[in-house]
Amino acid sequence: MYEHILIPTDGSDTANVAVDHAVDLAEKYGAQLHALYVVDIDAVNFGLGTEQVDRIKQGNFGEMTELEEKADAATGKVADAAAEHGIEVHEEVRVGAPHEVIAGYADAKDIDLVVMGSHGRSGVRRALLGSVTERVLRSTHTPVLVVDEHEEE
Repeated sequence: MYEHILIPTDGSDTANVAVDHAVDLAEKYGAQLHALYVVDIDAVNFGLGTEQVDRIKQGNFGEMTELEEKADAATGKVADAAAEHGIEVHEEVRVGAPHEVIAGYADAKDIDLVVMGSHGRSGVRRALLGSVTERVLRSTHTPVLVVDEHEEE
């Protein structure tokens, strides 16, 4: 049923709650995991020069080692969790609007399931703060498993 499972991650606690679920499903179905870190160009655009933004859009982080390390740590956490179960992980870093990149990646890589964490916000807080998970749900036809960050409380 699932051959390719995507886990978008930014390394946050919210994203990490979904890792165990994705690893468990990948193990049960013999699926390959895809760990995707998206550099939100709008978020990093502030305070950067045009030349730096252009380099980031091309995937060249240059002297921005902090950004590169954060991306590697986030996807590496998925890879480490999967390695304990002998699951293959493809790690990738892309640049753009997170929900668009995630939906595009899911389509391009024939992803069968996207597993994402959520803050569990609702109502006005969700509307005001926006939600990458919510936007992914509206941007793709790929099934999305949403894991509530507060699930275990």
